[in-house]
Amino acid sequence: MNSAPSDRAAAIDLVASTLLGRAARLTRLLMRSGAHSLSRTEVGVLSTLSDGPRRITELAQTEALAQPTVTQLIDKLEGRGLVARARSGEDARVVLVAATAAGAERLEEVRAEVRASMREALADLPDAELTELAHAAETLGGLIEKLQPARDA
Repeated sequence: MNSAPSDRAAAIDLVASTLLGRAARLTRLLMRSGAHSLSRTEVGVLSTLSDGPRRITELAQTEALAQPTVTQLIDKLEGRGLVARARSGEDARVVLVAATAAGAERLEEVRAEVRASMREALADLPDAELTELAHAAETLGGLIEKLQPARDA
């Protein structure tokens, strides 16, 4: 974007003011579009766990939820066979939560349903808008990498 500084500042303000709300609304609409077997919060937790086992405190921080809420959520997911708790091999005092094979499979089913709904919504967009969204998706990926804290484990 080779614009004047004021145009750049206006673009930054527009993105900072609207992107999160619009992305959240899009997520809600897509999750509502099918008969999903997982809630948005459950999908978020399973998605985080797809990167590897986590402590409940880490899940709470990553998902921006209170620790007791995450504990209850993990209890519920564990009861459904979608996650499992295990002691850390490095420190037996530490309990890690991991997605089970069934949890990974259920997450992929929901993701496939959401992708299908998204593809349907995108099908009628003009080529120029679709290209803009493709570039935006790449840019968002880079922004996520920049904002995401590195994992020590």
